[in-house]
Amino acid sequence: MLSDHPGTAFRNVFADIDLGSSSAIISAVSGGSDSTALLFLLNDHIKRHAPHCKLVAVTVDHGLRTESAREAEAVAQLCRAHGIDHDVRSWSGEKPATGLAAASRDARYRLLTEAARRYGAAIVVTGHTADDQAETVLMRQARGDGLGIAGMARLTLLDGDCWLLRPLLGVRRAELRDYLAARGQDWIDDPSNINQRYERPRIRAALNDTDDMCFAAALASSAVVAARRMELGHEAAMLLRAYADRPSPGLIRLDPKLLDASPEAATHLVRILLACIGGTPRLVDQPRVAALLGAMKTADSRKPFRATMSRSVIDRRASGIFLYRETRNLPQPQPAKAMIWDGRYRLAGNVDLEDLTIAAIGNAEAGGVMKVENGVPESLARAALSAQPALWRSDKRVPDAGLGSPENSLFQPVLAPWLRFLPGFDLEAASAAAELLGAAALPQPPCADHIACKA
Repeated sequence: MLSDHPGTAFRNVFADIDLGSSSAIISAVSGGSDSTALLFLLNDHIKRHAPHCKLVAVTVDHGLRTESAREAEAVAQLCRAHGIDHDVRSWSGEKPATGLAAASRDARYRLLTEAARRYGAAIVVTGHTADDQAETVLMRQARGDGLGIAGMARLTLLDGDCWLLRPLLGVRRAELRDYLAARGQDWIDDPSNINQRYERPRIRAALNDTDDMCFAAALASSAVVAARRMELGHEAAMLLRAYADRPSPGLIRLDPKLLDASPEAATHLVRILLACIGGTPRLVDQPRVAALLGAMKTADSRKPFRATMSRSVIDRRASGIFLYRETRNLPQPQPAKAMIWDGRYRLAGNVDLEDLTIAAIGNAEAGGVMKVENGVPESLARAALSAQPALWRSDKRVPDAGLGSPENSLFQPVLAPWLRFLPGFDLEAASAAAELLGAAALPQPPCADHIACKA
């Protein structure tokens, strides 16, 4: 498959990435075959097409094996030999006794994002391959992970400001090893990749024991679910813009006509809104929300319909379907500092917060500052506003600091389910949700063809 020049077969994997959108690019390099191949391919591509762009190799030392520091130094030596900047980021502190794989993954992306900020890079690139994708899909199928069977997105937004790209998702690991062999380049084999104590190595071993049909079937399932997930995101975004508004702080109103729309798309929309309003990192189970909307549709519209789900209240009235954060289990008052409050709002640290406390506005204070208009029931406006954040000095609210409206507040709404990771599959739905909630607009993806790079 390879031509006489190593890397020729892979030159198109970066073709649709707009390297001009970032002055630097972070390449995650563990020293394994996939990330080492990525480093050389990316370095060659940058030299040819974007010589102004600085490439920085970053090795994350998880500190889980005694050999890890030595392996990180081996990567550093390799980078020095090829004139590539290199940085080591270490995962320090106590490691969890359970859920180590997930914690390691979270730490790795956090450290890569920190490195990107240090070097002014808007792009982090990893060497995930088609083999990794097939393993991910099979693990999620075993868990019945619904839309998660789409697998890893080629494009993901990290922490709201750094793009993660996986350009090798369509490439087999064996091809990359052939490429390295053609270059005369060795790589490091991490023994944890074959440790059967962990789920992924078990799936990897099972895949290796089957024919290519199982591998192809996993990727085919991924493609089908990914396409449907993007389609649902598009439909949800259309419904959000057609049937949802924010008539008062903390309160979302849905037109009852939503109940006559596509049940699957309407369910997806409400799952997103419930997570954002409740400040929860995961969408509510699809069957529960589908059942809720089904019950609401068949209920007598002349009678009140009220339910709670995912820390949110759903209240149907003649004037609309209203969603807001319930007032139970709100955070206790705490010293104000740069933070994410209740999973819903970001309090910036670029203002003087000394001697201030952050807490919910509360029912009594809400009654004195709320404004009721647009046919919103007063009781709902007050309940929604009372769960919004405010800054306090002693027992007095700081004026104009926490009415929950981004137009006159120090608090910036965030999208709770996508606060850390926003997969490209969900970009359109997330963009519409950000518009509705008044959250910051999403940064432009670093792709020449935005639509093609969404997944």
